[in-house]
Amino acid sequence: MRKAAALGAGAALVFGLSACGAENEAGDGGESSSDLSGTLNGAGASSQQAAVSAWQQGFQTANSDVTVNYDPIGSGGGREQFLEGGTSFAGSDAYLDDDELTQAKERCNDSDVVSIPVYVSPIAVIYNLPGVEDLQLSPQTIGAIFEGTITTWNDPAIAEDNPDAELPDSPITPVHRSDDSGTTENFTEYLEATSEGSWTAGAVETWPIQGGEAANGTSGVVAAVESGEGTIGYADASQAGDLGKVAVKVGEEYVAPTEEAAARVLDTAEQVEGRAETDIALHIDRTTTESGVYPIVLASYQIACQTYEDSAEAELVKAWLTYVVSEDGQQAAAESAGSAPLSDDFREKVQAAIDTIS
Repeated sequence: MRKAAALGAGAALVFGLSACGAENEAGDGGESSSDLSGTLNGAGASSQQAAVSAWQQGFQTANSDVTVNYDPIGSGGGREQFLEGGTSFAGSDAYLDDDELTQAKERCNDSDVVSIPVYVSPIAVIYNLPGVEDLQLSPQTIGAIFEGTITTWNDPAIAEDNPDAELPDSPITPVHRSDDSGTTENFTEYLEATSEGSWTAGAVETWPIQGGEAANGTSGVVAAVESGEGTIGYADASQAGDLGKVAVKVGEEYVAPTEEAAARVLDTAEQVEGRAETDIALHIDRTTTESGVYPIVLASYQIACQTYEDSAEAELVKAWLTYVVSEDGQQAAAESAGSAPLSDDFREKVQAAIDTIS
């Protein structure tokens, strides 16, 4: 079945290529001078959708004979399609686990994966509570709300975090993702690390708590929070629109989910040990007390093979990823999605991984 899936993907990916170097193929966002042509299919994290739209526009402007398709079906679905050979790359808010790495070895012709953070953004705790504009919450309070043990907005714990707010005696409706979600995994990882036991369900990709309201994808959560008063959820901050965004207690201060505050958390991130050099999986310090750091972030990855059977597919993936992490690509994502651009030093690191694709 896996071979059949791979053949199906090959049939869908019709490439025509006269290759220059990957560095030339990606272009710089100007007029097309590329010899690349073909169709590139990816799927995955809905959190990346706004950024991917900007990358598609920039990349296809520089490579006018290329079409890039991206289906924002969620991180879990994107990884599954990639591992089954249905797409050339995946977008994911979580890196591959050990079992998936074993599958990836087979999918990638016994080569390593190229898994690189391309999109760094705060996960905002979003809410719809008329009359309360500047909500502040400690991690213990956030954990209890999503655990379902704090159920009204004037609960003493919320009041303690917001001494100057007029909090209504109305029920809280927590909204969570219904699909397998890397955003959920990042959010619950934060709760597990910081809530001091008010969140008991661990770090998970599939929402584990009964109750509340379930919604599919980032846009679904945002829509659900928008449509009901007293709602609270979690979503990529860039897609939160006009909804309220909680300032989260870090150390002795409350920090808002800005791209600058999210970018600072990467300064304390460590690469997960025991993986290939091309698999740049990051362990984020959720318990930081550093001033001005927002710890509920997602470092969203794009995942590809180091080796493809089709050399044309390899060159197209390589050129795409080169553009995505380029200064132009990162600036385009920042402008359209509010993400934090990769630093120059980090860009060099991920480009070295991309350069191994063949």
